[in-house]
Amino acid sequence: MQAVNRCWVALRWRIPLRCSALPLGSSLLSTPARPHFQCQTALFHQSEAKAGPDPNKITPVSSLVSGLDGDLSAMGMWSLGLGAVGAALAGIFLANTDLCLPKAANASLGFLEEADLRCTLDHNKVIKAKSLWDKNGAVVMAVRLPDGCIFVLQEASELSSLKPQLEELGVPLVAVVKENLGSEIQDFRPHFAGDIYIDEEKRFYGPLQRRMGGLGFIRIGVWQNFIRAWKSGYQGNMNGEGFILGGVYVIGAGEQGILLEHQEKQFGDKVDTADVLKAIQKIVPAK
Repeated sequence: MQAVNRCWVALRWRIPLRCSALPLGSSLLSTPARPHFQCQTALFHQSEAKAGPDPNKITPVSSLVSGLDGDLSAMGMWSLGLGAVGAALAGIFLANTDLCLPKAANASLGFLEEADLRCTLDHNKVIKAKSLWDKNGAVVMAVRLPDGCIFVLQEASELSSLKPQLEELGVPLVAVVKENLGSEIQDFRPHFAGDIYIDEEKRFYGPLQRRMGGLGFIRIGVWQNFIRAWKSGYQGNMNGEGFILGGVYVIGAGEQGILLEHQEKQFGDKVDTADVLKAIQKIVPAK
């Protein structure tokens, strides 16, 4: 029994010593690895700090408001820009429709024949318009802008080309203008083979005077007319009042009435000379 007791006491002392040696050994073996883990941990925390803001840090209200104002300003500029483009496209579309064309009203023979016309060769001479067509009828051109518009010069030249046929039938070719500025009438004479009068009342411009403003310059038809006249070699300027639209009349003798009335719808809307020839063939001279 004594021997057994001695062995038990010896075992009691050895087991704690061996158990206590294990942590010491493991700590010695793991000690060199600690700095590596500490570096990795530090780097991880640093990357987290750079990647995102500190959740405990409070963002100032002023910075949030300034950022919101910048976004709203950018959105406002985009909205204004898109609105301006849309308005411009809508304006161009409407300008090329008949909605923007001036309304016209047909002139009666009584409305035209009472017009007082002032002669441009003798400014003291004023005649009644009826005297122009009373015997043999007449072709009357209401000039929008004498010697000032490429379209007017083209139409005047084309009507003047009918002078031989008109003389054969005894039908006079006449032009009326709204005003006499500078030398515009004198400059217009080489382009028109007929007498020129001043219609101060503007009766030959229709009962409803038709005007075409700046929108006329963005109409596709106007530019097509311009290119056609320019290719034909006509040139002009824009002096004087040129927004009241003109026209062409073929008026029969006596009370025969108006045989052709062409009212200019837009810049360069000239009369067809073939229609003029057909109309003058219907004139019956007064006996």
